[in-house]
Amino acid sequence: MKFTQSIKKNFQFRFVYNKGKSLANRLLVMYVIKNRKYTDTNRLGISVSKKVGKSVVRSRVTRLIKESYRLMENEIQSGYDIVVIARVASNGADYRDINKALLSLIKKHGLLKEDS
Repeated sequence: MKFTQSIKKNFQFRFVYNKGKSLANRLLVMYVIKNRKYTDTNRLGISVSKKVGKSVVRSRVTRLIKESYRLMENEIQSGYDIVVIARVASNGADYRDINKALLSLIKKHGLLKEDS
């Protein structure tokens, strides 16, 4: 991902959970907060719990979310910390479902650029 860094540390996830705004749909939950430090890039964290499935299923869901985000990365405003949490229903979802769910959450948060 060209314009995005990863959120990996627990304290970074907790900060976004505590201070960020959350919206959800059937497959995903998304927390977003404006980032003061990195104004030209976004930071993305993906969380898939063991309730979703075994490691193969969790890795697949993570890859689907990451790829969906990567393909729409150019249309998303920069300067935000974004955490995406996969719900249990996402274990049977295909790429099209995940993509649609992620796009709807990005639109609800108002993160799409105006010119696109």
